[in-house]
Amino acid sequence: MVDSTSISPATPQPLLDIANLNVYYGESHILRSVDLSVGPGKMVCLIGRNGVGKTTLLKTILGLLTPRTGMITLEGTPLRRKTPDQRARMGIGYVPQGREIIPGLTVQENLILGLEARPQGRGKSQTIPEQVFQLFPVLQSMLGRMGGDLSGGQQQQLAIARALMGSPRLLVLDEPTEGIQPSIILEIEAAVRRIIETTGVSVLLVEQHLHFVRQADWYYAMQKGGIVASGPTSELSNQVIQEFLAV
Repeated sequence: MVDSTSISPATPQPLLDIANLNVYYGESHILRSVDLSVGPGKMVCLIGRNGVGKTTLLKTILGLLTPRTGMITLEGTPLRRKTPDQRARMGIGYVPQGREIIPGLTVQENLILGLEARPQGRGKSQTIPEQVFQLFPVLQSMLGRMGGDLSGGQQQQLAIARALMGSPRLLVLDEPTEGIQPSIILEIEAAVRRIIETTGVSVLLVEQHLHFVRQADWYYAMQKGGIVASGPTSELSNQVIQEFLAV
């Protein structure tokens, strides 16, 4: 049996702090007393089998679901009364499972859409920061291509780049390696680490790919809607891997 004691990362003030979060679908209790935190400039990975509540937790952070009890704060500011677009402008960038890039827009147009999440909105700016192309060089040569013509791996890179256009403080990634070939997974892993190292952005990641999980600083394991194990990924045991990552 995995130790159920939840240990929070040792940070003086977390960027994201979740305490005693309970979420229901109708009368079905989905998230159960969830405590989780993400420190500044850290990558935290949320692991668990399908259907345990991981995506529900992300949707609650984003404001797409309303908790019945509990609190979510971003740098000490409560998010409960903030709408999803307000949360985005406060600095929460989101890359959903399945990427959801717009296939009928070009790569450049998809990227520019990301400017809407900036605190001041898009304004008149149409500039794509050079840093985006340093992280994802393949996009620079594809600016005029339709998003729907890109491979799955290229679309994932575009989705992450689009989220970065909003200048987030917290980047939330929901299964970014799903359906992507191994060589591109390694490129995405490296890009996410570079994002953290060069910008100080924090990352909350839902992932099943063990190599990517181990890139994180800290993990939380979910089961039946609750956090049942956590700790540094350097101490991630084979027992936890088998219980929460094995197919």
